[in-house]
Amino acid sequence: MFRRLKNAHNVADMRLLAKQRLPFPIFHYIDGAADDEVTYRRNTAAFDDCDLVPNVLVGVEKVDMSVTVMGCKLDMPLFCSPTALQRLFHHEGERGLGRAAEKFGTMFGVSSLGTVSVEEMAAMVKTPKMFQLYVHKDRELTNSMIDRAKAAKYDVVALTVDTITGGNRERDLRTGFTSPPKMTPKSAISFAWHWQWTLNYLFRQKFELPQLQGHVKQGTNITISVGEYFSTMLDQSMNWNDVAEVKKRWGGQLCLKGIMSVDDAKKAVDVGATAIMVSNHGGRQLDGSRSPFDQISRIADAVGDKLDVICDGGIRRGTHVLKAIAAGAKACSGGRMYLYSLAAAGQRGVEKALGNMRKEIERDMKLMGVRSVAELNRNHISYRTKN
Repeated sequence: MFRRLKNAHNVADMRLLAKQRLPFPIFHYIDGAADDEVTYRRNTAAFDDCDLVPNVLVGVEKVDMSVTVMGCKLDMPLFCSPTALQRLFHHEGERGLGRAAEKFGTMFGVSSLGTVSVEEMAAMVKTPKMFQLYVHKDRELTNSMIDRAKAAKYDVVALTVDTITGGNRERDLRTGFTSPPKMTPKSAISFAWHWQWTLNYLFRQKFELPQLQGHVKQGTNITISVGEYFSTMLDQSMNWNDVAEVKKRWGGQLCLKGIMSVDDAKKAVDVGATAIMVSNHGGRQLDGSRSPFDQISRIADAVGDKLDVICDGGIRRGTHVLKAIAAGAKACSGGRMYLYSLAAAGQRGVEKALGNMRKEIERDMKLMGVRSVAELNRNHISYRTKN
């Protein structure tokens, strides 16, 4: 596996390794999206409608890739978005991700539906950390998670605001994906064929969702789909007043994950958010919605001087990062770009993925004629069609 990992030069290569390693219900959970998956594809394709405009002869022997975002100094302008269920993909899960992010001096996130506790990750890894919060109908659970993240000294709470109900993830319906996984006659052969994954799942640490334990049984000792969890367990009455309550209880850097409109970006400023992740949940919620990159300039023009604007989703190349920052983003983040590599080889896989991206960003900055991320601006991009 590691010999093949050496030859994984990009996200597409990592995806193929993940597909080889995982039983098909698990792989398609990572790889799939909502409805016809139009938005999922558009998230990356949007970058193709924008060209980079390089400068030359500016002296780029050394470049500064660092950014300060949400009060945290990062060594590269790309961080790992919080994602759920990571120990389903590889037994190292969040532990492998956190150690890899620390090695590259960047941020990573732990989800409400994470498989390692916020306390363990805080003790293990000193790199900047984000806790991703879902507002549950059980407000005692929601408040408990905020308080635990605060006690563990997390740097940011990212409140996800685009999961008011579950998206129509038809791949999961076809494969029968649940958490914890449930074997069906259709999937049994795949679980047997991918015996290394299956043995790791069965005989290593028991699969758990420690942020939820003591409050709800869903997702811990009974099987449930992620879409069903969102639709039944999360609070569909959540509104901007609830965001203000989260801000008050947390008291620190608050990022709203899932903002896609200029109006909502302005409301985020009004409610006291210090950052927004322009995101459509990787195309897993509302199919047919805009891509984050298509919206980034409009949102940055409206609120970029008042809070940090992050482009989340579709990132596959270092050039994508540079385009997003030139368009107005402060930094970029992504999920699949590291989840494939986590599934492929755990911590070593994530290190390979982040290393690939860092090399691309550094090389592309030199080819662009920019010595620091802060130099990127609208003069460095040109759109083929109007946004």
